[in-house]
Amino acid sequence: MVTDAWQQARTILVTWWRRVRPQQAGRVDAALVECRSRALAARRAGNNAAESHLVEAWGSRLTALLQDEPALADELRQLIDKEITPLLSPDGGPRTGSHNFRAEASGHGRVYQAGHDQHIHEP
Repeated sequence: MVTDAWQQARTILVTWWRRVRPQQAGRVDAALVECRSRALAARRAGNNAAESHLVEAWGSRLTALLQDEPALADELRQLIDKEITPLLSPDGGPRTGSHNFRAEASGHGRVYQAGHDQHIHEP
């Protein structure tokens, strides 16, 4: 949200939103601009929690849209996977997406799975 690719991602998302919910596109665009300003301030302050909260808020907004119109899920997933995600640099901060984890342990076996950093301290 704070990289140079933000403008491109914003344009892609607002254009899509204008097509699926034209009456909300202006508000979404304004909210993205405000959110970027807050994300930049959080990044400057080293406030990772605030930055993560902003990402979560947009995830909630998209989830609400998909609850109202589930048929848009595949289209949104393709938009994110094919157009927005490629704009993100590896060190560009929080990324969104979905992960499917499947594991099975038996006996005294253990399974450790994580979608990001994982630190395990065992005696």
